Amino acid sequence: MPHHANSPHPPAARSFLSRRRVVAVCAAAAAFALFLAAAPVAEDPSRQRAYLMGPFRGGSREETVVAGSLAGASSSSPSPAESPLSCLGEINLSGGIEPTPAPSMFLVPSPSPAENFDDGSMEEPERPEIKGNPPKDPAPFLQEQAPLWSTAADEELIYAKKEITNAPLTSDDPDLYAPLFRNVSIFKRSYELMEKLLKVFVYHDGAKPIFHSPELKGIYASEGWFMKLMEANQNFVVRDPNRAHLFYLPYSSRQLEHNLYVPGSNTIEPLSIFVKNYIDMISAKYPYWNRTKGADHFFVACHDWGPYTTKLHDELRKNTIKALCNADLSEGIFIRGKDVSLPETFLRAPRRPLRDIGGRPVAQRTILAFFAGQMHGRVRPVLLKYWGDKDADMRIYSRLPHRITRRRNYVQHMKSSKYCICPMGYEVNSPRIVEAIYYDCVPVIIADNFVLPFDDSLNWSAFSVVVPEKDVPKLKEILLAIPESRYITLQSNVKRVQRHFLWHPNPIKYDIFHMILHSVWFSRVNQMQIN
Repeated sequence: MPHHANSPHPPAARSFLSRRRVVAVCAAAAAFALFLAAAPVAEDPSRQRAYLMGPFRGGSREETVVAGSLAGASSSSPSPAESPLSCLGEINLSGGIEPTPAPSMFLVPSPSPAENFDDGSMEEPERPEIKGNPPKDPAPFLQEQAPLWSTAADEELIYAKKEITNAPLTSDDPDLYAPLFRNVSIFKRSYELMEKLLKVFVYHDGAKPIFHSPELKGIYASEGWFMKLMEANQNFVVRDPNRAHLFYLPYSSRQLEHNLYVPGSNTIEPLSIFVKNYIDMISAKYPYWNRTKGADHFFVACHDWGPYTTKLHDELRKNTIKALCNADLSEGIFIRGKDVSLPETFLRAPRRPLRDIGGRPVAQRTILAFFAGQMHGRVRPVLLKYWGDKDADMRIYSRLPHRITRRRNYVQHMKSSKYCICPMGYEVNSPRIVEAIYYDCVPVIIADNFVLPFDDSLNWSAFSVVVPEKDVPKLKEILLAIPESRYITLQSNVKRVQRHFLWHPNPIKYDIFHMILHSVWFSRVNQMQIN
């Protein structure tokens, strides 16, 4: 579904781009063919028998290279209830060792695009909207099939689902404020069982920079921080994959874009081929993907292109739990009830992730609504058309003028506003949503078809305002119609929910790391069928 129907390129240029795409595809395919020829699928007949008859146990792990840049590593590693979960909506059931670097088949990485402009706001880099062709069948996940063999982990997941379905009523929990949740009883019981039972196996295959190389700064920090904290975790990560409930695919969608995308090529095909080859390698080298067709695997991607890089591998796109910042229901890739909406967090100082948290008290918030940012996407130009420099209460800018920043910068505007406008950009997601929460500002979300972060657990109506895109012309009317008492409640709840969106170098209970992991865990539990 290309976004540049009226291509700026003349026919000759388009022909060149087509040839360039063919060359990229052929190069990746040839490299993967070399890998298949060089790497055995199973070292010995006993491993083949294990694949057919039961869980793989024992045996050495050979180093494997995929597309010239996926390198294997040593096998060691650091080491919900209205019944049946009805309050969360009907969900269809479906059934730290650093890797050795390897030479890359790709050219020198392209320079990283600028992520911010200098008024303190965060922005997606200026880049084309490249989504490629939409999936031919944007259906939900593949028909549930029984796994090739059952494990003790499966039994634990079924036990967890029964426990969550019959969760005891929670009241007056000092750690959990009930109005913030869809059903606090379900969330509490599910979280307790996650802490008690969950075991995650992290694949060690793959070389930096695309694998095991977290980016901790900027608007894609969520995937990097999760990767860093997950790989270092000693409570959930296990060495033995046979004990695992979930399998983490530790690659970075941001690093895929930075290292594989050729600026001006107008295609992300090489990224999709790379991901497909990686999954093909994992399923050939280990039996675990094939056991469930990828249903117990997950990855975390915050770059806008993350969903589209899965399009060449049906099982990855349909079965795997995708934790995505770009949680857009309209594209036929994100599947509500199975996939996870990942919060997009903009971090300026990785060593001080909690810097500047908080804002002014209600009485000192003199601005009704604020937005400043680049005019990309379909919503922001409309927002500027109706409200840019037209109303003193509506501080809407394409970019903060210097005459204004001399008195009050971007962050100070958010800290001084009652409502922070969070319109979609290139995609439905926006880092402003979480940033508004950081600054105690009520987020006003304008993005149709967007599944809000932690939608499986949190009640967003308690601390945000969602406005349909068509109602942008009535935005001020909508905000003024909210009673002052209601606003005070919303703002108070923003401060309460803040803890669930904070990164800590050492994760703490109920923080954003644990909330992401809980959403993945909860999705997997919901897929289990109880006979």
